[in-house]
Amino acid sequence: MKLSWEGIDVADWDRHHAAASAALQQDWAYGSCMRLIGVPCWRAWAESEGRVVALAQFIGRSLAGCVSVALCSRGPVWTEALSVADKREVYRQLRASLPMSRPRFAFFTPDEGASDQLGLPGWRRVMTGYATVTLDLTQSLAQLRSGLDGKWRNRLVAAEAAGMTVQAVGANPAQFRWLLAQEDDMRERRGVVGLPSNFMEHYVKARGSASRSALILRADHRGARVAAIMILLHGTAATYQVGWSDETGRRLGAHNLLLWQAMESLKQRGVRQLDLGGVNTQRSTGIARFKLGMGGQVTRLAGTFL
Repeated sequence: MKLSWEGIDVADWDRHHAAASAALQQDWAYGSCMRLIGVPCWRAWAESEGRVVALAQFIGRSLAGCVSVALCSRGPVWTEALSVADKREVYRQLRASLPMSRPRFAFFTPDEGASDQLGLPGWRRVMTGYATVTLDLTQSLAQLRSGLDGKWRNRLVAAEAAGMTVQAVGANPAQFRWLLAQEDDMRERRGVVGLPSNFMEHYVKARGSASRSALILRADHRGARVAAIMILLHGTAATYQVGWSDETGRRLGAHNLLLWQAMESLKQRGVRQLDLGGVNTQRSTGIARFKLGMGGQVTRLAGTFL
């Protein structure tokens, strides 16, 4: 197993990342945008017999100006099936050769559920894994619609008949900055922490093509915008990132309509999987119920390891 921190280019990284339908946090553009907002990023890949078998992207920070911390979130990306022993060797080399000053700590949050196949025997789990909902977009639209929870589907039918129109919003930041302002306001009111707004602006520019970076949809009713969503694209997968709705939009079920039309649009762009984000059935039961109603699969990740 050979590990390298230099030499791979964006085209090769994107090709392997897309083939694996890997997470947003392991997308090349994600790391590039982190650098633009001042967050360090490192990328490594592992080869076996001349084949790339793993990708790993880390973001870093410094604690108290003297301790370096790096996080490989939703990674490494395994580009082919590896034995437990081979995974263990990749993890060992990544931790040993991480190009950060010492003292340092490397954290890994594998994009896998807990099992004896993780390749992390003896590592300490420092955080439990969170649950996320993913939707398989390789299904036909008829299959996706039949997979909706009955109440969710009824809400969609009502939204389709409510007289709303759905508009695709352009990828020029001036066209969607109002949505990010709504997101910032919501976070402040609820005490929610997330990616900074300027990250989203950088991300939609990162690919040089709106169709390869983001899908932004807005619902209007009687000439006024009532809801909007932003979904970030990364290879053959996509991640729901921002959503906003006013009282009228909530009453009319605008998000049901927006997400259904988003499924159609994403399929047309060749996206195979939509990550709807984390679910917490104790603290955010309404949001969890809404996401689960879309018929996706719940995956509980193994956790964060040190």
